[in-house]
Amino acid sequence: MAYFSSSIPSSTEFDRESNGSTPPLPEQACEIQSLMCSFLKQHTAYDVLPVSYRLIVFDTRLLVKKALNALVQNGIVSAPLWSSEDQKFAGMLTVADFINLIQYYYTHSSVEEAFREIESFELAHLRQVEKLVGAPAPQLVSMDPMATLYDACHLLAESRVHRVPLLDIEPETGTEMIVSVITQYRILKFIASNFKHTKVLRQPLSELRIGTYDNIATASMSTPVIQVINMFVEQNISAVPIVDSNNVVINVYETIDVMSIARSGKYKELDVPVGEAMEARPKDYPGVHTCTLNDTLHSIFRTIRKQRVYRLIIVDQENKLIGIVSLSNILGYLVGYKRPITQ
Repeated sequence: MAYFSSSIPSSTEFDRESNGSTPPLPEQACEIQSLMCSFLKQHTAYDVLPVSYRLIVFDTRLLVKKALNALVQNGIVSAPLWSSEDQKFAGMLTVADFINLIQYYYTHSSVEEAFREIESFELAHLRQVEKLVGAPAPQLVSMDPMATLYDACHLLAESRVHRVPLLDIEPETGTEMIVSVITQYRILKFIASNFKHTKVLRQPLSELRIGTYDNIATASMSTPVIQVINMFVEQNISAVPIVDSNNVVINVYETIDVMSIARSGKYKELDVPVGEAMEARPKDYPGVHTCTLNDTLHSIFRTIRKQRVYRLIIVDQENKLIGIVSLSNILGYLVGYKRPITQ
């Protein structure tokens, strides 16, 4: 499994599910999914949580500017929202919210007006922005901390979210308490560290065909940033491979890159080339994770144990783009989830 150095950046959050990829052989899928489902039903969401962890929750009355700074300072890309007025969980603040905000200011405001509005913009106002840009309202998804990991995987696959808050509800009073947030990565790292039937994980991707191989959105180093941001929204993806004229992967532009735009307020500088925008990334930015069709779930899990991975770019021997396998793809496959085909 290849790993590019920090000169080629890595990954983050809302990947397209694989539709239309070649299904794996039935006997392979059945054995993996049978053993995996049995394993997942023996563990709860609580089991995945570390012994000690930090939970950051934002009140919906908090200013967007302050919330964004808090996310960046704490090295996170999302956080649960809490309504002090209703004393209830109010959803998640994610990169998708900042993408909506950027699209709104790019098309609706002058730079001066954008800066004036953002100074007093509260998190609760983001729901208004969704309506203005035509974005669907986010799902209010949560789960009980004692639910099984099998249920958690199915919920993540069905709702197409990357993380779900764990909500403890007092039976008598209905009082809610946000316990933590469980993510795709955290679940897969738990599986990678504790699942013992590793022999069934050694089929290559060329046989399993997990991931997306057709109609992959790509861009070049000269593609304007706003075009890539529009790809994120229109195709419901979280990363766009940057390729050259020979389809060789040279970089990846991700939704996480949008955070720096929102923080700097450069809403009218989105016509700059992606290559120029990526020069502002920090020096310690992780590299693009790649794999080949010869890699297996076993080798992918080995990488997940060592490094924070959200997707792998599938390339050939010449580093030309073949496909993308995301954590969503892997999680859905392990529990046998198949997305309904919409007509």
